[in-house]
Amino acid sequence: MDIKLRSIIEELLDYAPPRERELFIESRGAQVIASALNLIRLMRESFEPEVAGDLSRRLVRAIASEDPEKFSRRLRSLRESKKERRDGQAE
Repeated sequence: MDIKLRSIIEELLDYAPPRERELFIESRGAQVIASALNLIRLMRESFEPEVAGDLSRRLVRAIASEDPEKFSRRLRSLRESKKERRDGQAE
């Protein structure tokens, strides 16, 4: 994407009208919460209950600590273990 275009898009996404800032924050918050709930449902459908629960907790902790790596590390380890199992079966 063109740097100039990306800059305009970022400005539009970051724009919050001063008089309606509370409504803007409420709307964005509702969108984030709905998206997170959809992600948690998808995790429950995709993983065993204990893994889905662990991922849900890590998601919440990652948001609270502002550290997305807390969530990403676990997903990376799941992908690696799945790959190792596939590679082990192929031999």
